[in-house]
Amino acid sequence: MKMPKKVKTYCKYCGKHTLHEIEKVKKGRQSSLSWINRQKHRRQGIGNLGKFSKVPGGEKPTRRLNIRFRCTECKKAHTRPTIRASRFELVEV
Repeated sequence: MKMPKKVKTYCKYCGKHTLHEIEKVKKGRQSSLSWINRQKHRRQGIGNLGKFSKVPGGEKPTRRLNIRFRCTECKKAHTRPTIRASRFELVEV
């Protein structure tokens, strides 16, 4: 899926339509203090840590993408509901 790098859309902070820059949301660094990581640390060394062989059939053909819209005027960002795409590319228009 090809998407333009800049698009004019509604900014809920400015209350009007402005030019937005589109960026793909990257996964942040996991906190070691989160509940799931503390639970993994407690159960370390028991069994195979829940890692089983891959499910037959391989990966899904499409992935869910999070896209962030950043306003060029107020510099605030908002996201929209995720979309599914096999390939994602930001293009200059």
